Amino acid sequence: MVLDLVVIATAVTLGPLHNSAFILLLSSRHGVRQGLALSWLANMIAVIACVVLLTGGQPPARHSVPSTAAIDVKLAIGLVMVLYGAHRHFRPPRPHGPPRWTARIDNASPATAAGLAWLLQPWALVGAGAATAVDANLSTPADWLALTGYCLLATLSLIVMEMYVIWAPEVANARLNALRDWLAQHQEQLIVTFALLLGLWLTARSIAELVA
Repeated sequence: MVLDLVVIATAVTLGPLHNSAFILLLSSRHGVRQGLALSWLANMIAVIACVVLLTGGQPPARHSVPSTAAIDVKLAIGLVMVLYGAHRHFRPPRPHGPPRWTARIDNASPATAAGLAWLLQPWALVGAGAATAVDANLSTPADWLALTGYCLLATLSLIVMEMYVIWAPEVANARLNALRDWLAQHQEQLIVTFALLLGLWLTARSIAELVA
């Protein structure tokens, strides 16, 4: 479980789309004061909390219906990501314009910012993390640490960016905007790479767990 959580959280924290969106939100008029990174982190914690409530903090028995269902979810997500990555790789390139919500970003309220944090989560990866967390045994401190580390690692890039803007706003904004431009230029390659690599990982791990 721990290895899968580390891989998934790393993919989440490095994901190009929500990082680009976060930089846009952070550069808005009240972006720093919105507590954006905390909103993203709260979403991750809420998802894990729901999983823990459903399992009662105890992993289901191996090869039981709940255990197999969780693995099937990861397998389905992995296969969808592989197919999506292949589709994006072979389709003709398309121009990408800025999302419509960017035009209204400066007037966004804290509630709107929190809503965008929810909408812009990479939900396929979050779902894979939730399916993995089904195996957590909260009677052991190690699994508590694993889930805590997962939530923090998955939002690490956002926390670092927000703290950077707080400590050195002018330099941070310039560098983050440059990073956003770079992500936009390489968006297609990054999406394809992330989707294929993580999709293959989830697919292979899920098949191994099903046949073990």
